[in-house]
Amino acid sequence: MEDKVKIEMEFVIHASPQLLYQYISTPSGLSEWFSDNVNSRGELFTFIWDGSEETAKLLSKKSGERIKFRWLSDDEDGSSDYFEIRIQVDEITKDVSIIVTDFAEDDEIEESKMLWANQISSLKQVLGSA
Repeated sequence: MEDKVKIEMEFVIHASPQLLYQYISTPSGLSEWFSDNVNSRGELFTFIWDGSEETAKLLSKKSGERIKFRWLSDDEDGSSDYFEIRIQVDEITKDVSIIVTDFAEDDEIEESKMLWANQISSLKQVLGSA
């Protein structure tokens, strides 16, 4: 199995980091923009889209700052791939950004970036910052 390429994207969001953190770290927040529904049991989060499910393991989180998951399908393959959503505040301008780190196959990088751009666009609409 070939290694995936790490991709990092930054999106400026006009919202407070505290509010943003609720939307990236809780099942109810994630189901507002990331997938149709999200259920969690301990460190396992099940994301539901159009009737299909994907389960991810919560690897780490830091309150108000970031959350990191690994899809169980990747976990079973022994992959170290993950996806992380991090909130970053510019020290000088106080602009708030979301930094998304993900992994994609070489031929899926653009598709993955577009998918994240669409997801973050949904988040901005939910927050009223679009």
